Amino acid sequence: MGSFVDFARTYFQHPTMSQTRVLSAAVATAMALGLLPAAACAHDMSDKAAAKRGKEKCYGVAKAGENACANLSGTHDCAGEASTDRSPADFKLVPKGTCAQIGGLSAEAAKAALAKATGEGKQP
Repeated sequence: MGSFVDFARTYFQHPTMSQTRVLSAAVATAMALGLLPAAACAHDMSDKAAAKRGKEKCYGVAKAGENACANLSGTHDCAGEASTDRSPADFKLVPKGTCAQIGGLSAEAAKAALAKATGEGKQP
């Protein structure tokens, strides 16, 4: 049994180039299939976590490609994927207390703006 442990220790502590390539390919495949979270949104983007850092989510101020994470409408789930400027669906983290000053929306106001824009909330 000792020889197997020695073999395994050597194998994993000093990987060859082919082992490194296999591991890289496996990780890339897992990320492409969505089995691993993308690094862009792997960090905590909850309101509570943002507040701890002195930030708040501010909707409707992000430029295309500069959003912080997933949007409200569910069309993307990663940072940098906003396709239009100032979409109420996308947010950017800003210093706490500055969102309204720069013309941004709270999550509730952004949801209302999206519902109005898509016709949801209208009575038949």
